Amino acid sequence: MTLKIRVQDTAGSAAPYEQVRAQISEQARSGALPVGHKLPTVRGLAEQLGLAANTVAKAYRALEADGVIETRGRNGTFVAAARDAASREAAIAAEAFAERVRRLGLSQEAALSAARDAVRAAYE
Repeated sequence: MTLKIRVQDTAGSAAPYEQVRAQISEQARSGALPVGHKLPTVRGLAEQLGLAANTVAKAYRALEADGVIETRGRNGTFVAAARDAASREAAIAAEAFAERVRRLGLSQEAALSAARDAVRAAYE
């Protein structure tokens, strides 16, 4: 099991750090990168991909904030139990959304419709 990342440099592509973040996240969530898998160092991955170290560092910071990876000091960076972290984060976000739309006075049907529209827009 190895990390497989391709960074596209075209006008329609997402920023390089976002491409790195999304690909690592997807591989962790799908199980292609198992929990506990050691990732390359920031510098190592940057060299491998031909990117600036700051670009990879930004992707790693975002992944760590999302709970997908964890840094263990000098021991390196590892894939965390991302599925559990992602589920927790989604539940927290959903709870905050539900509280907010209730305070705004929306009906349950209107809240669900707004949520469906937002999810559809995010995934299309």
